[in-house]
Amino acid sequence: MDFTLSDEEREVRDWVRTFVQRELVPREPEVLRRERAGEVGFTSEELTELRLKAKESGFWGVQTPEEYGGMGLSAVMTALLEAELGRTFVQFSFGGSADNILFHANEEQKQRYLLPTISGERKSCFAITEPGAGSDAKAIRASARKDGSDWIINGEKTFITGGNEADFTMVFAITDPEKGANGGVTCFLVDRDMGWKSEYIDTMGQWGPASLIFEDVRVPETQILGELGQGFALAMQWIGRGRYLLPARAIGSCERLLSMAIEHANTRETFGEKIAERQAIQWMIADSGVELEALRWLVLHAAWQVDSGMDSRHAQSIAKLYGGVKANEIVDRVLQIHGGMGYTRELPVERWYRELRLLRIYEGTDEIQRRTIARNLLKGHVKIGGSLG
Repeated sequence: MDFTLSDEEREVRDWVRTFVQRELVPREPEVLRRERAGEVGFTSEELTELRLKAKESGFWGVQTPEEYGGMGLSAVMTALLEAELGRTFVQFSFGGSADNILFHANEEQKQRYLLPTISGERKSCFAITEPGAGSDAKAIRASARKDGSDWIINGEKTFITGGNEADFTMVFAITDPEKGANGGVTCFLVDRDMGWKSEYIDTMGQWGPASLIFEDVRVPETQILGELGQGFALAMQWIGRGRYLLPARAIGSCERLLSMAIEHANTRETFGEKIAERQAIQWMIADSGVELEALRWLVLHAAWQVDSGMDSRHAQSIAKLYGGVKANEIVDRVLQIHGGMGYTRELPVERWYRELRLLRIYEGTDEIQRRTIARNLLKGHVKIGGSLG
């Protein structure tokens, strides 16, 4: 097995690392200042400005196929880039991307939704989660009833990422109550000006999701994405598009946090010596280092399976579960090593503490990942030892 990067891969990785150090990390003090003042830490205008700056260097549509103007990078390379972006809490992502299920759009829909989203002219959001249907996606109650050649949508979606900024949504609704998730759920492309509304949800971190309200929102039949009744399969494809990318970003966060802990331990003195000399501190550093390396290889293994055309869902669940749990343990140790200063909002440790907590919830909770992993093992869907077993 060869774990070395090619010259091209290393060049791409290093460019992103330099971009993060030059363009994002210097913004952190101002982002923290704004957040302490109750302001938006990183504005959409600033995000657009930086995306265009990155585009000038060719970084646009990291995983978007080259035929659509993207870079078409591999899963492994994308994971490495996410790790680099994770070195800062400034929430940056490269432009030129679109939700994977939008590629199922027909030609007319691609012109109206896919291509403008890739170019940055339009913003989308994925809406399946409801107040009573989170981990159990099959329990959705939002409905769409046929009225002539139109569909009328009613219901509420919640915790929708990008829902406050989006000008259109991919919303999932029951179109056949008897079939439910087995052929009775349909995905609709619904413009905001068709009548749905969004409400901001305040959270402990800077993730600002939305509730989407649909009250007799009328859409023509041409707004169906994919096939009538086949929306649940599209939803699962969206959810499983890249769970490895969430813990991939956590790799970068943990690298930065562990570096901060090491620097602090080597400079902070108590009772006449550096706290790095204390066994309690050494063990926290050691455990964090071991877990970080384990996380790195779990993520890259899942990404490698994607690139190899293998069914990577089990490996991604393992990486997602381990990444969420261990990233939270690592940031907790780093905060402890910093003592009282780690608990203040002067340092970014507290900020990461709140941010990383979300990793154990969204796009599949810890409990859902454990359920998936256990089911795969108990039913023999995967073998102990995985691809090397």
